Amino acid sequence: MLPFCLVYDLILLQTAMKISRFTKLLLKFWPNVVLKKMARKMGIKNPLFENAHQLFSKVGRIDFFPLSSSSRGFMIILDKKTALYFYQDGDHFIYDGYEIGEYDKGNVTIFDSLK
Repeated sequence: MLPFCLVYDLILLQTAMKISRFTKLLLKFWPNVVLKKMARKMGIKNPLFENAHQLFSKVGRIDFFPLSSSSRGFMIILDKKTALYFYQDGDHFIYDGYEIGEYDKGNVTIFDSLK
C-alpha cells in the first residue's frame, strides 16, 4: 500500500502528463509498478529513494531541532541516537553530514507556529 502523499502525487502527475489507459489500469491495481515506471521516465534514481524508504521505515522516532549556531539549519534526530544535519544554502537546504550519540526528545509543536 502506498502512502497517501505518493498516491496524491501520482494523481497530480496523471493530470500533468498524458497517460495511457493501460497505465491508468496499472495505477488502479498496482500503483508501485506505475510509480517505478514513471520515475524511470522522469530520470529519477529509484534505488536512492528505495534506500531512503528502507531507512525511514525502520526508524521508530523522528525529532526535529533547529540548530543553535549562527547559521540557519536544522537537525533530524533518528531514534534519539543519530543526528542528520541540514544547512541553508540560498533558497534551499543541503545535507551536511551526521553524528551519532544520545539526544533528547524533540518538541512535537515545532511546526505549529508556521503558517
